[in-house]
This record gives sequence, C-alpha cells and structure tokens, in this order.
Amino acid sequence: MAEQRPAASATTNTSVKATSVQPKKSSNAISWLAPVLCVLIGYLIWRFGMGAASGFKQPGEGGFWPHHVGPKNAFHAIYEGGIIVPLLIGMLLMVIVFSIERFLTISKALGKGNIADFIRKVQYHLANRNVDAALAECDKQRGSVANVMKAGLRRYKEMINEQGLETDQKVLSIQKEVEEATALELPMLQKNLVFLSTITSVGTLVALLGTVLGMIRSFAALGSEGGGGNAAALAVGISEALYNTALGIGTSALALIMYNVFTTKIDSITYGIDESGFTLTQSFASLYK
Repeated sequence: MAEQRPAASATTNTSVKATSVQPKKSSNAISWLAPVLCVLIGYLIWRFGMGAASGFKQPGEGGFWPHHVGPKNAFHAIYEGGIIVPLLIGMLLMVIVFSIERFLTISKALGKGNIADFIRKVQYHLANRNVDAALAECDKQRGSVANVMKAGLRRYKEMINEQGLETDQKVLSIQKEVEEATALELPMLQKNLVFLSTITSVGTLVALLGTVLGMIRSFAALGSEGGGGNAAALAVGISEALYNTALGIGTSALALIMYNVFTTKIDSITYGIDESGFTLTQSFASLYK
C-alpha cells in the first residue's frame, strides 16, 4: 500500500508569511551619470567660460596650465588656477545636483502633514479598533512612515481574524512585517548621500592639491627668471593658486551643510518609523489578548 502523505494544512503559519511590501523600483542612472556630466560641464565652464579670450587684457596660451595676463574680473582670474579648477567646479555642481535630488526624495518621504500628528491619529483609530480608518490616514499621509505603518496595519488586520496563532506569535508577525517594510524604505532615503559626505572631505584636499601645484609652478617660473625683482609676478601666481583653495573650501562647506540637513530629516523619519512599529505591536498586544 502506497504511503499517504498528509495534506497541507489550510491554515498557514502567517508568522513566516512573506511580506506584502514590494521593493521600490528606482533608477541608479543619476548615481553614475551625474558625476560624469558635472565634471564635463565643469571643464566646459572653465575652458570656454572662464578662459574666454575676451576676459583677459593679454590672452596667452591655454592648456592645463594657462598663461593669460590681466583677467578683467575674478571669474576669469579663476581660470589661471589650472586644470584642478574644472574638477572643483564639477564637485560644486555635484553638490547642487544631489542636494536637489535628495531634497525632492526626502520631501516626498516626509509625506503630507506632521509625522507626530499622523501617528497620534493612527493611535486614536487603533484604540477605537478602527483599522480601516487608520489605513485611510496612511493613504492621506503618503510618506515613508505611512508606507511602513500601512504594511504593518495590513498584517495587523489579518492577525485580528487569525485563529491559529497565539497573541505573541501575532505580535511577532506584525513586528516582522514592519521591519521588512522599514528595510525597503530606509535605503531610498540614504541613497546618494555618500557623494555629499565624500565631497565634504575630498573637496578640500583636491583644492589644496591644486594650490600646491600652482605655487610650485609659480616658484619654478620665478627661479627660471633669476628670482630677485619679480616679486609682483610671484604674488600674482600665488593668488591664482589660492583660487583653488577658496573654491574647494566653499564646495566642502556647502556639501557639509546639505549633508547635515538631510541626515537630520532622515533621522526624524527613522524615529517616526520606530514609533510606528512600537504603536502597532503595543496596540495589538493590549487590545487583542
């Protein structure tokens, strides 16, 4: 007689049920395309904008280390800083581009209205055992906290009618759903912040490299001419080299400010997500023992 295998149980263990939250689809094109375009645009600005012959009294040779004389304003004087300048301009453009991109993404993640008010409304509806009203609040808020809360509320609603699990198992299932939803939300918030944090430190170092190279060039030129009476030319060369430092420090400062602004906003969202998970598990444990 053939061995009979037991039929699968109609009631599945929902504590190990796969999450209902789907991974967010996002493009990584900006992560590699933006830096290349920014550096390219930086070179074009340096070579054809700052280096335009009309901006100098005596245009000279171009190349990586140009030799124009008599810039008419500070914009054209920066051109004499050399080939490091377009890289610094590219970094400045990257800070601007990624700041705009992060601002739009994080603004969307914050959703509509105050996060603390949203959580209080959900707590009120859960206290009145009105899960559908709590889900409606998530649809109105439409931020990352609402997305995590909505995923947890769906599992919360399923667990109310689930008869095959103990209360502790149901709470664990809700907690797992919240954790999985959180794991899908947080990477989107932190994406591309690495560019801002990197430019914060690297920008100043690249600027100092350009300054040192410019000063080496200035002292070498002075030495080849016999030194002595050409102090004015040396001063001009050093001032041109220092444009690298000024541009790099300004870029690093802007990157640091924007990085801190965005990380502060992300921290507020993360706190809201943590509070959401606590709200769901504590509410279920107290109302559906």
